[in-house]
Amino acid sequence: MGDEGRLHVSAELAGVLERIDAIGGALDERAAAAEELGRLPEDTARALLDAGIVRAELPLSLGGYEFAPRQLIETAERVSYHDAAAGWTMMALQMVTGTTAAYLTADAAAELFPDVPNGTYALVAGHGTRPGRAVPVEGGYRVTGQWQFASGMAHATHIHSGIQVEGTGEQLVLAMPKSQVTLDGNWDVLGLRATHSVDYHCTDVYVPREHTYVATTNTPVNGGALYRLGLVNLAAIGHTGWTLGVGRRLLDEMKRVAAARRGSRGAAVDTSQFHAEYATAEAKLRAARAWANDVWQDVEHTLDRGELPSSEQDTLIRLALNHTTSTVSEVGHTVHRWAGSAAIRRGPLDRFLRDLGTGAQHITSNPVVLQGCGEWLSGGRPDARWSFLDLV
Repeated sequence: MGDEGRLHVSAELAGVLERIDAIGGALDERAAAAEELGRLPEDTARALLDAGIVRAELPLSLGGYEFAPRQLIETAERVSYHDAAAGWTMMALQMVTGTTAAYLTADAAAELFPDVPNGTYALVAGHGTRPGRAVPVEGGYRVTGQWQFASGMAHATHIHSGIQVEGTGEQLVLAMPKSQVTLDGNWDVLGLRATHSVDYHCTDVYVPREHTYVATTNTPVNGGALYRLGLVNLAAIGHTGWTLGVGRRLLDEMKRVAAARRGSRGAAVDTSQFHAEYATAEAKLRAARAWANDVWQDVEHTLDRGELPSSEQDTLIRLALNHTTSTVSEVGHTVHRWAGSAAIRRGPLDRFLRDLGTGAQHITSNPVVLQGCGEWLSGGRPDARWSFLDLV
């Protein structure tokens, strides 16, 4: 069973953030080349891994740092500020690798994560929607499926995928070697180009039962209170941090553009309207960050007491992410409007705006989730509970 007791708050956060900042300039400088490549260069990915970003969400019992939720948000925020695609890639690898380590059986976890402190562990990427078909056989399942959006797959050694067991309908998540699937090189998009978020498929591949876990579990086999959040809430942590980092960078880039144009003839950035709209965007971003912090602080207190989040807390986790995403999208619109040609020429502003446009389309922030939050909070379905992103 998982480690009992209080929520672990790691002493490693400051060191991880310092190491991220130390390579932040290189991330920024190489972002355009990474877009052309369609993934992070291997030395860039290795530097980020060596900084401890994925280790941050690995269980303490396996040698990970096991950051608390707000520590994970700050980590995602920091790397995403330097490069949104690098932040997205690491956010995905961090969450999927961390949950695989927490929920697999002890023997399977020992096999995949034999020496985390020295960097010897599986890197897991993949997607849980549109579950594949799992036919029960002796010792496991024969799996066939097609999955989308495997962010970070270029750097992964193993795959995480949702499956549905034939005959019972049980929803599971599997972990299997990347060599057992075929990657569909179809990530042709405007934003987040460097995340290699390809689709992939497999046909009739054997997966041992001990390399699967129940998709809705909130009971870790390895690790402590953090993993009682379950898959969707853990995903919300990373997406919240990513969005906040992108929003902060956009406003800082706009500030640089304004400084370069200030005092020139007819400069829009010298108008009172620009000043008012920039101040409004700043207030919106800071307010969204403060509220997200408040929501997660409350959840941390619950986990620290050995309890599971309530339905209200599950709702607010989803709502805070949705609100942060919509707020940063508004910030992006403001920046785009006032940046003029700087927003359409190749450079950081153009890249971050495109990355934001793609990242904001993620299923965790879709309008149906927002509708469910409103339905629960308004008292329309007080007895309903969240199952992944559905109110049931």
